[in-house]
Amino acid sequence: MSDLLLLGLIGGLTLLLLLTLLAFAGYSGLLAGVAVSAGSPPIRNVTMAYKFHMGPYGETGRLFTESCSVSPKLRSIAIYYDNPHVVPPDKCCCAVGSILSEGEESPSPELIHLYQKFGFKVFSFPAPSHVVTATFPYTTTLSIWLATRRVHPALDAYIKVRHRLVLASWLHLHRAAFLLLDNQSATFSSACEPDGAQGP
Repeated sequence: MSDLLLLGLIGGLTLLLLLTLLAFAGYSGLLAGVAVSAGSPPIRNVTMAYKFHMGPYGETGRLFTESCSVSPKLRSIAIYYDNPHVVPPDKCCCAVGSILSEGEESPSPELIHLYQKFGFKVFSFPAPSHVVTATFPYTTTLSIWLATRRVHPALDAYIKVRHRLVLASWLHLHRAAFLLLDNQSATFSSACEPDGAQGP
């Protein structure tokens, strides 16, 4: 009888663990849809502090950590210039950092100096005229892993199949949305610039 109770207890705990994992995955966005739309950008006139990266996009985590450690309350931002499915990983370029200000607001000189002290460059760019936006819930670290496997394919399908758009750069806002910027703005050139360039 005691063996049956033990087996029942183990089975119950295993089932509870599985249900907990499923609930966590669901909360992280496992069953959530990816909403894709085209229109006006949700951000305007952004000033960002950034560091340039050339290499696999999977190696940019340290830059996100570094920018967040300077000012944890600011939103993270990344501009991905290349399609990793087309460009070799070691040639992919991006700029990673933090949003210092948006809209008509200007960042404080103290904040700019703080980021520059840690080796970040500061750059301002106007809002693009047209973007494709995909939103996906960001509730846990698992959400990031899910997003990398679901958001980008959804954007690719929307752009290539439904609208056949030719767009220049990916703009990734942590905790907000994934954007694909149009190529009407010369600010977002797909050509990677080494240190000394005017902007990301």
